[in-house]
Amino acid sequence: MKILLQSDAYKPSISGVVTSLVNLQQGLTLLGHEVRVLTLSDSHSTSYKDGVWYLRSLSSSSIYPDTRFRDTFGRKAVEDLIQWRPDVVHSQSEFSTFPLARRIAQAVGAPHVHTYHTLYEDYTTYFSPNKRMGKAMARYVTRWILAKTDTVIVPTSKIERLLQSYNVRTPIKVIPSGIDLSRFSSALREQEQVALKKNLGIPLDAHVIVFVGRLAKEKNLEELITNFASSNTNFTLLLVGDGPQRKELEDLVASLHLIGRVVFAGMQPPEKISTFYHLGDIFCSASTSETQGMTYLEALASGLAVLCRADECLEDLIEDGYNGFQYHTKEEFLQYLSLLSSDHTLCDKLSSQAKASVIRYDRLTFAESVFRIYDQLVRMRKGV
Repeated sequence: MKILLQSDAYKPSISGVVTSLVNLQQGLTLLGHEVRVLTLSDSHSTSYKDGVWYLRSLSSSSIYPDTRFRDTFGRKAVEDLIQWRPDVVHSQSEFSTFPLARRIAQAVGAPHVHTYHTLYEDYTTYFSPNKRMGKAMARYVTRWILAKTDTVIVPTSKIERLLQSYNVRTPIKVIPSGIDLSRFSSALREQEQVALKKNLGIPLDAHVIVFVGRLAKEKNLEELITNFASSNTNFTLLLVGDGPQRKELEDLVASLHLIGRVVFAGMQPPEKISTFYHLGDIFCSASTSETQGMTYLEALASGLAVLCRADECLEDLIEDGYNGFQYHTKEEFLQYLSLLSSDHTLCDKLSSQAKASVIRYDRLTFAESVFRIYDQLVRMRKGV
């Protein structure tokens, strides 16, 4: 089958959307399908390489940091992809290149599938003067865009319920995104751990709490840092990633006298991310803005127990006492952190069970589940 994937962001950008898209692309390719991608370039030029159309774009960071918008009608790309005649068009983002994906699907009579990745209600501070207006805008735009598609894929039941509350009428399918589990299976050698800790300024005898993700308001890192400040365990908090809130968080760390106990590793290349997971003993997050949370999967695949803010998107992923703990209050956070720091037998058990708990999220399983949706829609179009 010929499958066109659309997204405003693609490699080398780093985000949950890009991770999900790339894993789907790779999984579908491994299953023998022909996949092309329509996305934005990171410059004012259009190009085509290895099955990917990169459309010229301009920065839209004034609306949301590190984003871009299309600065071309994309006629050449659209004509080429219409001539290629994809069997399915699968969009991954709702904005700049979405209309082109829709145009291609209509031109060739292909079903249009869309994955809803982003909980826009939690991003209202970036595009709306107040939260109430932002939520109303998010509901309206979501309903309007999804009405143009044939099926919507969501990664968790949390997002299915959200879209139902928006009165979205398009059929909704819950399919969790998958990852390449093999990337996170190899542990660090002792000398590699020592060298990395020295390079980051982490005491060699310290246990490490690792967070991987964007340093931005929606990740609720102030809560994580503030909770951590009240702990008296031998842990260093390692924040891997970058973003618009970094300076604010560095100031918070200084005000709480946590310099040296909280380490900012900065943005890291995707191929090196597994190294930082394996440096950790526990993965922590206080975010409640995730539609699924790809970093949770990566942490579990790396054998890390997860200590995270309770959230609906984790109801089928994090099981208390099996592969981690979900906390509701600061007191619960400190209780679980103290338990994990003192009970090494429990940590070993959680680590082993963490790996087992994500086997079902392998990228091939993900691709097979998505393909079943494609196949059903194509057959319906053909009247089979």
